[in-house]
Amino acid sequence: MTVTGPDFIALQVRDLDRAATFYEERLGLRRAPVSPPGAVVFATTPVPFAVREPLPGTDLDSVERPGVGVALWLHAEDAQALHDSLDAAGVPILASPFDSPFGRTFTFADPEGYAVTVHDKR
Repeated sequence: MTVTGPDFIALQVRDLDRAATFYEERLGLRRAPVSPPGAVVFATTPVPFAVREPLPGTDLDSVERPGVGVALWLHAEDAQALHDSLDAAGVPILASPFDSPFGRTFTFADPEGYAVTVHDKR
């Protein structure tokens, strides 16, 4: 029995509508045709990405920043342009753009405080 890799990624959020709108309007993600109750799944490839209401027993208000210790990286066609757009919209930039082995790379905080790194090299 062998695990072949990540197959689904979901962030638990306090405000589902706000989080879904952010990922749609600021990052350009498109909603998948079907999502389970309490979640918004986006049509990302190769791994589906979603935002969802917290699971029972999860208290997001008890942590300073959700997701500490997890590195979430998303690919963009043009990381610098996305950075410039997010920065102009007042989205907190946690690490300014720099060139890395993964192309142009930067990190921002989403509305829930998750640190999301964007790169543009495939």
